[in-house]
Amino acid sequence: MPSADRVVHEQIPLRVHGVNLKVASVRRGGVDAPVVFLHGFGTSKEDYLDVLQRHEFAGRPFLAYDTPGAGATECADLGEVDLPFLAETARAMLDRAGIGRFHVVGHSTGALTALLLAHKEPGRVLSFVNIKGVLAPEDCVLSRQALNHRDPGDFLFKLAERSRETPCYGGGLYAANLPGKVQRGAVSTLFRSMVELADHGNLLQKFLSLPCPKMYLYGEQCAGLSYLPILDANGVELAEIPHSGHLPLYSNPVATWRQIAEFHARQLIPSARRW
Repeated sequence: MPSADRVVHEQIPLRVHGVNLKVASVRRGGVDAPVVFLHGFGTSKEDYLDVLQRHEFAGRPFLAYDTPGAGATECADLGEVDLPFLAETARAMLDRAGIGRFHVVGHSTGALTALLLAHKEPGRVLSFVNIKGVLAPEDCVLSRQALNHRDPGDFLFKLAERSRETPCYGGGLYAANLPGKVQRGAVSTLFRSMVELADHGNLLQKFLSLPCPKMYLYGEQCAGLSYLPILDANGVELAEIPHSGHLPLYSNPVATWRQIAEFHARQLIPSARRW
């Protein structure tokens, strides 16, 4: 097992729903309940590696990995990559690492993956930081648009190329990184399942019903989301990050990490389990 100060990068062989995977991951061991970081569509585990520079997380165990269809993870059948598949992969990664209860930080589709897992196993999640996760149909404008085209992956990559000078904070960096972080064959199935869940999965109520402390973190350009007042009225802590939009870790990482760290400081529950 890695010591509390040793960071381990590895390729984890898994088989999920009959599909062979080699999951690119990074982790650090320790005695406290770990933080599990789940990246969103078009990003990767590296989005979270500043955790190693943050004094508030010094010595804290964590796990981050590239999801199937993203980054350096290898997937034998990209056509199987939908949200339930990602949730089952998350469960398999947790079990493989010996993680019982954990704090989760998820962005976008990573937050949706965490929500599906937490809804099935609510007792495992100690706290949930949801960074602009999918909770309603309004969160799927681009994916819905892509699905109207014969090849959603091709549409998405061409759109990214045209959108490098987007008015959205972090949009240019996101668009430039997309070809290196998204495996084209996973786009169609993943987007289809995301839209289906947003339209019919009762995601907002699932999130509100989770018994753990919850934060919804979003950039100022997303302050018009219709469900923010509902989250606030139901005890979800809201954190608006200035000078950012859908990608606060790209546009204002200092403020984002500060909010996550302060939330964790209020919720931290030590665990005697070492992983």
